[in-house]
Amino acid sequence: MTAKAINLSYWISTIIFAALMIFSSVGGIQPSQQAIQMMHDGLGYPVYFIQFISIAKLIGAIVILIPGLNRIKEWAYAGLFFDLAGAVYSGVAASGKFDPMMLTLAIWIVPGIVSYYFWHKKMNEKEPARTKTTYETVG
Repeated sequence: MTAKAINLSYWISTIIFAALMIFSSVGGIQPSQQAIQMMHDGLGYPVYFIQFISIAKLIGAIVILIPGLNRIKEWAYAGLFFDLAGAVYSGVAASGKFDPMMLTLAIWIVPGIVSYYFWHKKMNEKEPARTKTTYETVG
C-alpha cells in the first residue's frame, strides 16, 4: 500500500470515527432530557457522569484529529475504545440480556479500529530505519 493510500485511509476513517464520537457526546455536554433518561434512568449512571464522559469523548475526538500528539493520541484512542466497550457492557448489564441493537455499536468501533491501524502504519513509515548501537550488537 502506498503512503498516499495509507494517509487517505487514515484520514477518512479518523474523520468518520471522530464525527461519530462527537455526535454521541453532543447531547451530554449540557445533558438533554433524552440523555438523562437513557443514561441515568435506563443505565443508572449519575447525572454528573453524563457531562464528564461527553466532554472526555469530545476531547478524545479532537485529539485524534490533531496531527502529532502521538503519546496523548494513544490515550485518546484507548479512552474512546473504553467508552464504546463500556457502552456495550452497560447496555447488556442494565437489560440483563444481549440486545441485537448493541451490534450497531460495531459500526462505530470499526472506523476507530481502521483509524488506529492506519495511524500506526503512518507512524512506522515516518520512522527512519533504526541502526543498532554498539551495545545492541555486542550484548
